[in-house]
Amino acid sequence: MSDPTATLTSLLRVSNIQDHDEILKAANAAIRASKGDLNAQRTRVVALLKLDRFHDALRAIAEGGDGLEKECLLEKSYALYKSGEFEDAEKTLEVAPNASKSSRAFRHLAAQIAYRAERFSDAADTYLSLSQGLSGLSGEENDLRINLLATKAQLQWNGLGLPVEDENKQPSRDYLEAFETAYNAACTCIARGEFSRASVFLRRAQDLCEASEDLSPDEKKAELLPILVQHAYVLASLGREAEAVALHKSIVISEIPEAPTRVVAQNNQVAIGVIGGNPFLTQRLLQSATALSSSDRLFDYQASVLRRNRYALDLQAQKFGGVKSSASKRILQGSSPTTSIKTANLGVISAAAHTHMRTDAAALKRILTLLQKRPTDIGLLLTTIQLYVQMRKPDSALSLLEAFLKRVETNDDVRFAPGLIAVAVALYRLQGRQNSIRAELAKASAHWLSELKESNVSLLREAGEELLRSSNPEDIASAGETFEKLADKSEKDLIALAGLVASFANRAYNKTEPYLHSLTPVERLTAGTSIQRLVDAGVASAPTFTPASSKRPADSELEKTTKRRRKKRLPKNYEEGKQPDPERWLPLRDRSTYRPKGKKGRKRAQEITQGGVIREEETLELVGGAGAVKVEKASGGSGGKKKKKGKK
Repeated sequence: MSDPTATLTSLLRVSNIQDHDEILKAANAAIRASKGDLNAQRTRVVALLKLDRFHDALRAIAEGGDGLEKECLLEKSYALYKSGEFEDAEKTLEVAPNASKSSRAFRHLAAQIAYRAERFSDAADTYLSLSQGLSGLSGEENDLRINLLATKAQLQWNGLGLPVEDENKQPSRDYLEAFETAYNAACTCIARGEFSRASVFLRRAQDLCEASEDLSPDEKKAELLPILVQHAYVLASLGREAEAVALHKSIVISEIPEAPTRVVAQNNQVAIGVIGGNPFLTQRLLQSATALSSSDRLFDYQASVLRRNRYALDLQAQKFGGVKSSASKRILQGSSPTTSIKTANLGVISAAAHTHMRTDAAALKRILTLLQKRPTDIGLLLTTIQLYVQMRKPDSALSLLEAFLKRVETNDDVRFAPGLIAVAVALYRLQGRQNSIRAELAKASAHWLSELKESNVSLLREAGEELLRSSNPEDIASAGETFEKLADKSEKDLIALAGLVASFANRAYNKTEPYLHSLTPVERLTAGTSIQRLVDAGVASAPTFTPASSKRPADSELEKTTKRRRKKRLPKNYEEGKQPDPERWLPLRDRSTYRPKGKKGRKRAQEITQGGVIREEETLELVGGAGAVKVEKASGGSGGKKKKKGKK
C-alpha cells in the first residue's frame, strides 16, 4: 500500500486549479495516517478555501490546535473575512509577526478587510502603497487597478473624497481595456453624479464581458447581471425610465448569484415601478426578497437606502405609528448633532409620520413641537424650513436656522456643514442681505481651509467668489488664501486659478505669474463682444422674493375688482316669443283678471275704487264752531229699517 504522505506530495507537484477535490481527499488520507502532519493539515485548509468551504476551513484550523493556527494565520483571517466576520479577521491579522504583516499577501488581505469593514481610506492607502512597488506577479497590477477604482467609488459615495490627488481621479480611456475596470470606473462616475459618462463605461463593460474568451457562458452570465442592474439604475437616474424598465424586465433576479446584488435589483425594480403599485403587496414582496444571511452584508449606504424605501412603503400603507416609533428610536440611538445623511433622512421620515404626510399649517405646528423635543435633528430642521419657504415665510425659516446654528456652535463640523451654510446663504439672498452672506461664507471658509475635503470644495469656491466682490482688503486677502489652497490641491481647477489671479493681481502680482498661462486670455474671451449692444440691452436684475404681509394694503394699491354679473332668472312658465303679461308687476288683487271668492269678497270688490260704486259724502258743521266732519250720505233705496217678525 502506498504512503499517503508521498501520494499527497506527488499530487501537489502535478496539481492545477481543477484538482482541489483530489487534493482534499489526499490531505484527509494523510491526516488519518499521521494526525500531527502540519503540512497535510495546512493543505486541507487551503483546499477547503479553494472550494469556498470557509466554515469547514475554520473548523479544520480549530481541530489542528495552536500549532496549525500559528501556521495558518493568513488562511484563518481569509476564511473569517469571507464569512463576514471582519472584526475577527482583522484581529487575526494583528497577532501575526511583523515579517508576515509586511508581506504582500497580508497587505492585500488587510486592504480587502478594510474595504468590507467600510474603512475605505485605509484600504485606499494600502492599495496605493502596493501599486507603487509592484512585485511582478501576473495579474497583480490589473487587480490593484480594479480594487483601487472600487475603493475610490466607495469614498465618493460616502462623501469622503479622495485621500490623495492623482491623475486617475477622473476615469479615462485606460479603463476601457477590461470589463472589471470599466465597471468600477462607471461606479466612480455614478458616485460623482456623472450618469452620462457612467452609461458609456457600463456599455463598454458589457461588450467586453460578452466578448471575453477567458470566461465560460455561466461565468459571463454571472458577471453580466450586476452590470445590467447598475446600468438600469443609471438609465433611471438619467430620466430614461422606459429603457430602465425594459432592461429590468430582461433581468431574472433569481439567476443573480450574489445575494446583495439580488437585493439591490429587487429594490430598484420596486423604485422604478416595474412591480405593481399596491403598497401592501409590494411591501410583502420586498420584505421576503431582501432577507440576507449573516455572511452576506450590504454596505452601510446601501442598507440606508433600502431602509428608507421600506419606510416610504410603510407611509404609503398608512402605517404611521410604526414608522414614527422606529424612526425615532434609530435617531435617538445615534449621535446628535450629526451631519450624517442617513440620520437626516430619518428625521424627514419621522416628520412625515407625525404629520400623516401633510404639509399645511397644522402639520408645521406638529413638526415645531417635535423639533423642541429633538432640537439638534437636522432632518426635522430642514423639513420645517422647507415648509416655511413654501408658505412664503422666509423670515421665520431664517430665525429657526440661526437659532439652530447658535445651539451647535461648539461642534464646528456641524456648524459649518456645507449644506447648512448653503441653506443660510439662500435665505439671506432672498432677503437681499449681502453682508450677512459674505460674513457667513468667510467664517465657513476659515474653518474648512484647515481640513480640505472633496465635499467642501464647492463651498470654498463660493466663499472665495463672494469675498472677491468685497471692497474690504481683509476679505480680498481671505479670498486669495482660499483660492491658493484650492490651486495647491489641483492645478487643473480653473476656477481656483482665476480666483487666485484676481485676488493677487493688485497686491502680489508675482504670485499670479505661474498660473497665467493656464487661463484663457482676456482678448479671446471678449472677442466678438459689442459694448454698445450691451449698453443698449441694459443690465438684467434677478427677481427679489417679497414675503407675504398680513397688513392691509393702502387704498391706492387696491386693485379694482369687477362685479360678478348675476345670471338672469326667468319665470317658471316663461315661453320664448310669447308677450308677457303687462299687469305682472301689479298686486294680484289689482289686476283686471282678479275674481274674489265668496260673498264678502265680492262685496268688498264692489266697494273698492277700481270699477266699484262711489259713495257720496256730506260735510256737517259741529255746534259752537268746533269744526266739521265728513259723513257718508245714506242712500235713498234702503227703505228704512226692516220690521222684526213677530211671533206667531
